[in-house]
Amino acid sequence: MKSVLITFDQAHYENIIELLTKLNCRGFTAWPEVTGRGSVKGEPHYGSHAWPALAQAIITIVPDDRADALLQGLKALDDARPKLGLRAFSWTIDKSI
Repeated sequence: MKSVLITFDQAHYENIIELLTKLNCRGFTAWPEVTGRGSVKGEPHYGSHAWPALAQAIITIVPDDRADALLQGLKALDDARPKLGLRAFSWTIDKSI
């Protein structure tokens, strides 16, 4: 199993949910309002007067055989709209209950 943490501009939400559904990645937890600033490029998402955009985050645990497809799909979303900001990170899950 792999855990995938996705942080993204709010505008990506529906497309990410659609991708998760398409890949049969049913379970996830979402944080609808997170703030942050990317390490490479893109605008800050602070929810402030100067930087009004907000980000969101989703974490999902998926079978190993779906993790690469999910990451590839997320990269395609980011490539299509790079100014919005989307990052995804995965790591191995050793145990779950």
